[in-house]
Amino acid sequence: MLILGIDTSCDDTSAAVIEDRKILSNIVSSQIKFHSKYGGIVPEIASRKHMEWIWDVTEKALSIANVKLKDIDLIAVCNGPGLIGSLLVGLCFAKSISFSARKPIIGVNHLEAHIQAVFLEEKYPEFPFLSLIVSGGHTSLYRVNDFGKYLELGRTRDDAAGEAYDKVAKMLGLSYPGGPIIDALAQEGNSKKYKLPKPFLHGSLDFSFSGLKTAIKVLIKSLNIQEGNPPEDFKKDLSACFQFVVVEVLIEKIKMALKQEALNRVVITGGVAANSELRKRAMELEGDGIEVYLPSKALCTDNAAMIAIAGFHRFQKGERSDLFLNARAYLPL
Repeated sequence: MLILGIDTSCDDTSAAVIEDRKILSNIVSSQIKFHSKYGGIVPEIASRKHMEWIWDVTEKALSIANVKLKDIDLIAVCNGPGLIGSLLVGLCFAKSISFSARKPIIGVNHLEAHIQAVFLEEKYPEFPFLSLIVSGGHTSLYRVNDFGKYLELGRTRDDAAGEAYDKVAKMLGLSYPGGPIIDALAQEGNSKKYKLPKPFLHGSLDFSFSGLKTAIKVLIKSLNIQEGNPPEDFKKDLSACFQFVVVEVLIEKIKMALKQEALNRVVITGGVAANSELRKRAMELEGDGIEVYLPSKALCTDNAAMIAIAGFHRFQKGERSDLFLNARAYLPL
């Protein structure tokens, strides 16, 4: 079965073709250069770029997969959560080609797609398992009992982990996106140089990173360092300290959730799952008899292949969408 996946949930325009679980193409067109000078994503720019690129990206995905639109059996499109203007571009485009080519269409929840990205890898877990989605917009823990059967165990009460990375990066005068830059700087810094609070929220599987961000702002001011233009050594040490705390919280919450749910399998996905320290610390859990599943870095960040696999599994269960399918900025899983 050939599935065309389309994702325009945020700032990446993506189209992919998969055959069952095999990726034939997965094109992601990044808008980073258009947003970096603003220190974050500008929704209006994002939606306009999606309109410019969506057809070219889709044509490229079909061409690389060596298939034509008439060969496609299903169109899977992300309809939320995300930036409403961005979502509408991909959704309207997908509905148009569904109507004109007379192909079935199915809407996919972006969070579900992140969880199911692992099923595009050779190694994937049996049900049930724990899933941590950690990205710029989400930091959530789910118990996954089957395809389409999810139980939320915890979520962020304020900033998502990736959002905290970007905001701290801005304080350090680093460009957007801040996550990969802080990760690189942290490799050269001293993670014990500055004592930062660990926002653990005892007795809960929820997350909170806004206080950590505030603590860093206070630290910068107390050291009489100019925010946005600190010394290089300070950037490295603070990056290491900040990353250590964030990863420590994520790992400890995973351990708590596994114990609470009596599980020994965890999938970690989302953009921050590409972080080198998180991947390293996660794999150390295998020493405790825990099965750890980390999708390849290309499948952790937003992409249309994960939309396609999630749509495929819903289609197999007999689900369909119609042309009244609408975009939703907030769409719980």
